[in-house]
Amino acid sequence: MTKTRLPWWLQVTLVFLLGRAVSTVMLLVLAGQQAENAWTSAQPSLWDFSTMWDGRWYNIIAEVGYPHEIPYTEDGQVGENAWAFLPAYPAIVRGLMVVTGLPWSISGVLISVLFALAASLVFYKVLIKHVPAQQALFAIVLFAVSPVSPLFQLAYAESMQLFLIALVILLMQRRLYGWVIPVVIVLSLTRPGALAVALAIGLHWIYRYAKRKRSRFPTRERVLLASVALISAGAGFAWMFIAGWVTGIPNAYLDTELAWRSAYIGYQELIPFTPWIHAAQWWATSFGYPELGGYILLGALVVGFFVFLFTPAMKKLGVDVRFWLASYALYLLAVFFPQSSTFRLLAPLFPALGAIAAPKSKVYRVIMVVLFIVLQWGWLLICWRIDGYDWSPP
Repeated sequence: MTKTRLPWWLQVTLVFLLGRAVSTVMLLVLAGQQAENAWTSAQPSLWDFSTMWDGRWYNIIAEVGYPHEIPYTEDGQVGENAWAFLPAYPAIVRGLMVVTGLPWSISGVLISVLFALAASLVFYKVLIKHVPAQQALFAIVLFAVSPVSPLFQLAYAESMQLFLIALVILLMQRRLYGWVIPVVIVLSLTRPGALAVALAIGLHWIYRYAKRKRSRFPTRERVLLASVALISAGAGFAWMFIAGWVTGIPNAYLDTELAWRSAYIGYQELIPFTPWIHAAQWWATSFGYPELGGYILLGALVVGFFVFLFTPAMKKLGVDVRFWLASYALYLLAVFFPQSSTFRLLAPLFPALGAIAAPKSKVYRVIMVVLFIVLQWGWLLICWRIDGYDWSPP
């Protein structure tokens, strides 16, 4: 009697659903302990508990759109407002609300779950091109229980973002360059990161050009790929121009983003690659350590990450995965100020899970799953649960 094997898409789906079951239990436990706060009453329902924090900003956008006038603080600085949040995700949720009559809380969570499942399926296809099926499936296990995987069922745009990133990588692998254009345009209206896509595509162009004697790189593809890179770069600035045009303030989007870091280092202009240096200084001195310690730790993290990109396990994932990881890491170094949302902002580095899944030891794999679940619980305790005055938003 032959042994039947489940199709790959069903295996991925079952793994994803098991991961969501784990996160659901954690969220239910924390919701049952949640005190009254700015977003919910005490002991909120799972749906309400899953739409706090940035979910409320997306709710506002879905219901009333964006402000035409930028709010200012008492000292004349741009205050926090909806322009920091891009429109694609709340627009899709709004569409579901209109079609089904479902409330924001349920619609937002459903859209996030569906996009996260789609991201899992596409991620598997990205990996299976380069690694054995068992390794690819274990990477999906790690993806499903990763420390920030509760985002896959919260009213955040990350699920949609990760799906679009995985789709871009898959299209690049298959050299379907023209299809990258609509995907990256939607991505640019979902979460920041289109500039990282442009850099990754540029690296892909250089790689193919350098290898043109061994693998053909026709002129038509050269022109098309260069055009995709330029369009991606333009898409990376599109929302900035839209916000400036609607509000009449050219720097409306950028100043709004900078408002979120003002609690740490005050209002400062964005100078690329300086936020992490400022953060190394701020976090080191805040915990009573010399600034030099923060700089050394930052240097070790940067060097360690780029060394990781050249490990044998990473090389087996193919150049497109590594181009994306390097590009997004450089993007974060250029513009992001590390604080509690750092864990969430690292989520687009998820393709690295393909390398972390490489060891075949059962003990290793069990340890990794348990560790990820423990870290998931820690992330929810630190970043999602609200305990009085909370300085650690997700």
